[in-house]
Amino acid sequence: MSLYDQNLDRQAANHVALSPVSFVERSAEVFADLPAVVHGARRHTWAQTRERSARLAAALRAAGVGRGSTVSVMLPNTPEMVEVHYAVPALGAVLNTLNTRLDAALLAWQMNHCEARVLITDREFSPVVAQALALLRSEHGRELLVVDVCDSEYTGAGDRLGAHEYEAWLAAHAPLSRLEGPADEWDAIAISYTSGTTGDPKGVVTHHRGAYLNAVCNAATWTMPHFPRYLWTLPMFHCNGWCFPWTVAMLGGTHVCLRRVEAGAILQAMREHGVNHYCAAPIVHSLIINAPAELRAGITQKVRGMVAGAAPPASMIEGMARIGFDITHVYGLTEVYGPASVAAKRDSWAQESLSEQTRLNGRQGVRYALQEGMAVLDPATLAEVPADGQTMGEIMFRGNIVMKGYLKNPVATAKAFEGGWFHTGDLAVLEPDRYVKIKDRSKDIIISGGENISSIEVEDVLYRHPAVLACAVVARPDAKWGETPLAFVELKPGSSVTAAELVAHCKALLAGYKVPREVRFEPIPKTSTGKIQKFELRQRAQSASAID
Repeated sequence: MSLYDQNLDRQAANHVALSPVSFVERSAEVFADLPAVVHGARRHTWAQTRERSARLAAALRAAGVGRGSTVSVMLPNTPEMVEVHYAVPALGAVLNTLNTRLDAALLAWQMNHCEARVLITDREFSPVVAQALALLRSEHGRELLVVDVCDSEYTGAGDRLGAHEYEAWLAAHAPLSRLEGPADEWDAIAISYTSGTTGDPKGVVTHHRGAYLNAVCNAATWTMPHFPRYLWTLPMFHCNGWCFPWTVAMLGGTHVCLRRVEAGAILQAMREHGVNHYCAAPIVHSLIINAPAELRAGITQKVRGMVAGAAPPASMIEGMARIGFDITHVYGLTEVYGPASVAAKRDSWAQESLSEQTRLNGRQGVRYALQEGMAVLDPATLAEVPADGQTMGEIMFRGNIVMKGYLKNPVATAKAFEGGWFHTGDLAVLEPDRYVKIKDRSKDIIISGGENISSIEVEDVLYRHPAVLACAVVARPDAKWGETPLAFVELKPGSSVTAAELVAHCKALLAGYKVPREVRFEPIPKTSTGKIQKFELRQRAQSASAID
């Protein structure tokens, strides 16, 4: 035994399990009177938000929810969604935030898979939730305690489905004296499901330690000040809002809630509430860029946006710079709590041309400060690729901001963690300054005549055409070349361009073999977070007849 191990044991005074729940208690203690939540006409201070969360925790505890219990929620970005992020983990229970765009069958499958005991649901989603609950009863024999949220900002139809109405349920319970964290920081804090594009979705289990550290990393990465005014354009159901419910709590900031992600509503909230931070997928940033200039009038504060969820096109990064929004590009996955790397800006970049700044900022960058490892490795040998900007490998992570694993799926967990790294499936190069640049998802690389084509590279060129609002490039079977690029395109309102003109545009900027052989003007399927669903487009492409 070392000298430094003698009579120097861990104890309550010097060792506490890390949990982001502690941020809520601190803000309620030291920033009690400051605004915590803004939603329509509703205003809650940090003291009130803490009390409401503690009442919710008490109500859940009275219903039998405790360590290891799962609480599912079907909620938009409302105060109740903030509160479940504070109350559920405080009981040692596990939060399951459901994607509000899923169909009834998938909702039922997920709630059964994670063995949910309680469902808190907004009335807007009553039709699909009623179907999901019926499927849970008939197919799985599972009954849930259902709590209805009647949001003051929702004026549409929607039946009450449950035994309790949220506000009355809270009022019936005295708040817990304290929102406690877990005894073990390795305890699960949340389960989030991947998209399930091939087979059943996988349940990503995250822990208190990782959520705490990534919440801190968000603030450090973005150099966020105390008391940020944060707009919820990112769905909180997506990777628990990239851990920002806890980041905002840590900084005593204000959650500005938003039920609908629309350009007018976003810009109005920024103007009325002095919003200075928001996160979103590229498509949402593009909405802001393409909104009429008069909608941005009156926004005089510096607005900082974080972009992730898909590789942002260069035109989006450049467009945000032109309207004066400061954009930080991050990268991650559900399995690493949302963002886990950042295109960390260096002072010297400001001296570069706008196009070069756009290129530099468009990279996936370097690991978060509290993520122990991020590398581009040969997936066969796990050897690091040279930092030459040319040799492709797979992005891999290791460290405290990596999931526990996939629920009830030891085979997938073992495969994801082979060799002591989490395998992302994203193909990238390591540039000479050791910043990472994604080239494509492994399944999205197009191999034409033996040559690799990055769909992202082709998409970047398409986005540079002024008429293109959204695009996606996938492989199309080809009798001669094996595969050729097929482009799906959505145009900006009021714009027009022909397929031949877009092909000519691409020919001017790309090698001939990379140019799309076909352009289709069709609606592009997207997830609720704005990520393009390429698996649907690949299915469309497979049904197309190949041409030389």
